[in-house]
Amino acid sequence: MRNRTLLCALFLLTALISSPLLHGQFQTPTKEELQMTADPKAPGAAAVYLYREETTDDTLHYHSYYERIKVLTEKGKELATVRIPYGRRTTKVRGVAGRTIHPDGTVIPMTTKPADLVAVKTKDTQINTMVFTLPSVEVGSILEYKLDLQYDDDVVSSPTWDVQQPYFVHKAHYMFTPLHDGAHTITNSRGQTVGQLMYSVRAPAGNKVVADQRGRYTFDIADVPATPDSDWMPPLNTVKWRVEFYYTAFRTGEEFWKDEGKYWAKDTEKFASPTKALQDAASGLVGAGDTEEQKARKIYDAVMKLENTDFTRTKSSAERKTENLKQAKDAEDVWNQKSGASDDLALLYVALAQAAGLQAYPMQVVNRNRAIFDQNYLSLGQLDDYIAIVSIGGKEVFLDPGEKMCPFGEMHWKHALTGGLRMDAKSGNATFGIVPPLTYKEDVVNRVASLDMGADGSVTGTVRIVLSGQDALRWRQLALRNDAEEVKKQFNEWMRNGLPDGIQGDFDHFLGLDDYNSNLIATVKVTGAMGSATGKHYFLPGLFFESHAKHPFVTEKDRAIPVDVHYPMLEQDDVTYHLPAGYTVESLPQTTNLNWTDHALLKMAAASKDGSVRVMRAMAYNYTILSQSEYGALHDFYEKVATADEQQLVLGRGPAAKGN
Repeated sequence: MRNRTLLCALFLLTALISSPLLHGQFQTPTKEELQMTADPKAPGAAAVYLYREETTDDTLHYHSYYERIKVLTEKGKELATVRIPYGRRTTKVRGVAGRTIHPDGTVIPMTTKPADLVAVKTKDTQINTMVFTLPSVEVGSILEYKLDLQYDDDVVSSPTWDVQQPYFVHKAHYMFTPLHDGAHTITNSRGQTVGQLMYSVRAPAGNKVVADQRGRYTFDIADVPATPDSDWMPPLNTVKWRVEFYYTAFRTGEEFWKDEGKYWAKDTEKFASPTKALQDAASGLVGAGDTEEQKARKIYDAVMKLENTDFTRTKSSAERKTENLKQAKDAEDVWNQKSGASDDLALLYVALAQAAGLQAYPMQVVNRNRAIFDQNYLSLGQLDDYIAIVSIGGKEVFLDPGEKMCPFGEMHWKHALTGGLRMDAKSGNATFGIVPPLTYKEDVVNRVASLDMGADGSVTGTVRIVLSGQDALRWRQLALRNDAEEVKKQFNEWMRNGLPDGIQGDFDHFLGLDDYNSNLIATVKVTGAMGSATGKHYFLPGLFFESHAKHPFVTEKDRAIPVDVHYPMLEQDDVTYHLPAGYTVESLPQTTNLNWTDHALLKMAAASKDGSVRVMRAMAYNYTILSQSEYGALHDFYEKVATADEQQLVLGRGPAAKGN
C-alpha cells in the first residue's frame, strides 16, 4: 500500500471496524467445491483460488483481504501459511480470522495468534509482515481467511491489485473507495496538491475498472491464469496482470513527466555540480594534452578506486561520527570521503567529467532485473539506478561507474536495453532515454580443455576459461562480497553443470581478478572417468562441455510470453583429447553450421591427428528480448542445436576402420 499524506486530519466514523471482522462473512462451500479433487481449468495445479477479494476504503481508512483456496495436492498445503506485509507506522491490524474446511464439511477454526514480524525497519519506515498458518490442512481442504487493516486517518491509499496469483483464480472482486471530500486536500511530500486520481490496467481486453455513481471503483474478473513461471521470463511488470491507482497533480502523462522531470533535473544537477573543488580534482587526474577518451577513462578509473559501499557496507552513524564523516549531500562530499553508494559514485563521475571539460550527463534507469520502464506509470519511484553518459568524438558512450568492477564502455546487463530519464544534451532538460543493447561480442566465454585419456577410461586434464563481459563482472563482484572458499565452491558448482557425467572439476585460481579492464581467466583441474565401452568400441561425448547441457526452449513448444535471455553472448569451446596407445578414431562429430539469420548461429568442427582429437564449437546469439511471435523460430533453432550437441566421439582398439 503506497500512502499519501493528507493536509489535515480526518475523523474516523464511529462504525470503523468496530468488530475485528466487520467486512464480509465466510462463505458456505458448495458440494462441488468440497468434492473437487482436480480442476479442469487448471490441469495439474497444486491449488486454486476459488475466490479472492480486496477492498480499500479511504473514507473509512481500511484495507481488507479475503481468500478461499482449494488444496489439490501436497504442495498446495503450503498456502496454509499466509504472509501479508503492511506499513507498521501508519497501519494497524484490526482483525484476523481463518478456518480450514475438510472435504467432509468439518470446520476447523484458527485459534492460534498470528505473528507480527518486522521485515524492514529504518529511521523513517517500518514494514511488518503478518504471518499465520491455518490449522489441520490436508489435501482436499478449503482454506479461508480474512484480514482487516486500519490505516491512520491522515493518510490515503493508492492500492495496487495483483490480479494474477501463483495459482489459477476462479473469481476475484476488487473495490476502491477514494477520498471524496472537498474540505480536505491531499498533498505529496513536496506540498503539491495531488487531487487527481488515475489508474492503469494490465489485463486482457474486456476487463475494465468500473466507476459507479458513489465514486467507488470496482474490478471483477474470472478465470485468471496463474502468474507466468517460465524460464527466461521478462520482468513481471511487463506480463503480470494488475491494476494500479495513484494520486497525481496532473491530468495527463505529458504534464506529469514535464513537471516531475524538472524536479528530477534540479535535484540531480544539484548533487552532481562540478564545484571548484571537483575542478581542481579533475585537473589532477587528467592531462592538458589528453584526448576526450583518455580523460573519460582516467576519471572512470579514479572513481572505480573509491569504496563502493553497496559492495562493502554503509558505515553506521556511530562510525561516521567517530571518523568525522557526514552524510554526503553532493558529489564533492563523496570525493572528499572517498566512498559512496553506487548512485553517488555514478553522479560523482558525471561531475568530475564535466569539471574536466567533457560533455557528460546523468541518467536514471529502471533495473531491468526487476522491471521495465513504463512511461504510462506516472511515478518517479519506478527509477532505480544512475548511470553516466559521456560524449567522446561526438558519440555518446554509456558508462556504469556505480557498478563496481564494470569495465569502461560496458554496462551491467540490468542497465542495458532499459529506459528512464536523462539530461538532454541540447536543452539541458530531462527527457526519456533508452540505453543501447549489449552485443554478443562484448560477452564471451572461451573454454579450452586439454584432456589425457587413459586406457581404462580415466580422464585427467586442465580447463582454461577466459571470461569477458557479464560473466567476468559476475565473478569479480562475487569475489568482493565473499571469501575465497565460497567463490571456489560456487565456481565448482557452476562448472558441474557443464561437465560430463563422471567428471569432476576443481577450481584452482583466477588470473586478472582485480583488473576489471582485462579478461578474467580461471584454471580448473578435471579428473574422473567418462564414456562407455562396448566390445572394441569406446563412446565419448562429442561435445565435452555440452554433454550435460540442458538446452533452453526445447521442451517448451509453445509460449505465451516474451523471452528475455538478459544479454547476448558468444560461447567458444576448444577441446583436445589425447588418446591412449592402441586407440584409433572411428567416428568424429560431424561439421555443423546452423544459422538463424540475424539472431544466432552454431558452428562445430572436429579433426584427428597424431593420436589426438580436437573438437571445436562456437555458439553465438545476438538477441536479448524476443516476442511470442518469434518463439517458433527460436524453438526450431534450439532443437537443431540440441541434436548437434548429442553427437558422439567413437574410438576403437586396433587399426582404424576403413572408409572413415
